[in-house]
Amino acid sequence: MTTPTVTLAPWGEGDLPLLERANTPEMTTYIGGPETAAELAERQARYLRLSASGDACMYRIEVDDEPVGGIGYWRTEHDGVPAWETGWHVYSEWQGRGIARAALRQIIRLVAGRAERDGPADRPGSTDRPADRDLLVAYPGVDNPASNALCRSAGFEHRGSATAPWRGGELTFNNWVLDMAPLDLTAREPDIDETFTGSTLDSERWWPFYTPHWSSRDASAARYTTGPRGLELRIDADTAPWAPDLDGELRVSHLQTGQFSGPVGSGLGQHRFRPGLTVREEQPVRRGWLVRHGVIEVRLAAIRHPDAMVAFWPIGFEDRPDDCGEICIAEIFGSEVDDDGGWVGVGVKPQNDPRLREDFEKVRIVGDLTAMHDYAVEWSAERVRFFIDGRWVKTVPQSIDYAVQFMLDVYEFPRADGTRDTASLPHALRVERVRSYPPLP
Repeated sequence: MTTPTVTLAPWGEGDLPLLERANTPEMTTYIGGPETAAELAERQARYLRLSASGDACMYRIEVDDEPVGGIGYWRTEHDGVPAWETGWHVYSEWQGRGIARAALRQIIRLVAGRAERDGPADRPGSTDRPADRDLLVAYPGVDNPASNALCRSAGFEHRGSATAPWRGGELTFNNWVLDMAPLDLTAREPDIDETFTGSTLDSERWWPFYTPHWSSRDASAARYTTGPRGLELRIDADTAPWAPDLDGELRVSHLQTGQFSGPVGSGLGQHRFRPGLTVREEQPVRRGWLVRHGVIEVRLAAIRHPDAMVAFWPIGFEDRPDDCGEICIAEIFGSEVDDDGGWVGVGVKPQNDPRLREDFEKVRIVGDLTAMHDYAVEWSAERVRFFIDGRWVKTVPQSIDYAVQFMLDVYEFPRADGTRDTASLPHALRVERVRSYPPLP
């Protein structure tokens, strides 16, 4: 089923009928039943009052300009800490189409970007800076499976449950918390800070081939330079496809920090990107720069060209076949870079790890992505938090509890007509540094 295009519109003075439409026994099953007409009128007035003061932002959820529900966020405290709380509803006939998920993602983006938009104070006379509210919380009833599943899939972490008075009775609810605090490196020191400023690549860390076991070292060798300005990975006019019978006319220039694969003819090897692969060229085992938890950070510049894509995507070392998940720190297609900014793909991809589920999305970033930006993750056994220029953009509450190696590359994708824009070559990925920080004690 295709997810409808979902938009949010500010809650207005004429929207009381939308609250009345949601005030049915079916729609209020998990929140204590319908409200009285007076209570609905007070709720409508509260929505408008708090939205005007900046203490809340309430929205209609719309599909093709038709109201299908409501969502918002407002000031609260969670365990004594200032936070934003969110809540939502989608009318029964529109449920099951991914609408609430799409609306909640938009709310998360609005809350995450609020400090940047509003500056040091988010309403006149306020001393409460938006940056002081790094938590977004939700409290669905414990017996509301859909809302609890939505919180989990959106990156919220479950922090227990509680019971409180509610509408003349009691409501037992789950505490879901999304930590949107910026990346904090003040208590950390990098164990490796790679700046690529030497005259040669550090061969103890880097392996300049793209999964050569599926092709060969000759066919998959990177083209690169290092020096005072850092690393430059290139695709030139004479760069050949790395594995044409397996991956078409895809060209790539790539570095990785580990290598593990089996004997020729076996199916044992890293990044099994399609079924039926067999090792064509035996490779040495290399454990160059492997990381398990902590912070991983790269500083790179994207390429604005419709045929190019740059990426930094640590993957499991895969000495055990299931340990192969991907932490995509940055994936930027040149076709998605424009004058005002672009889209950056971040998240977790299972590849062939049956314990993981895909949780990947593209985040809109304002600014010149062909300039240097910092892309990072803070990774623990329980979750992965993603950052761009130190700002939180996504959390994936999944367990990737094995060592990963780094994958750093530029791709040139084939055109449908078979031509290449040779006048724009080389495609060059510029990288100023890659750093890893060990986990905090």
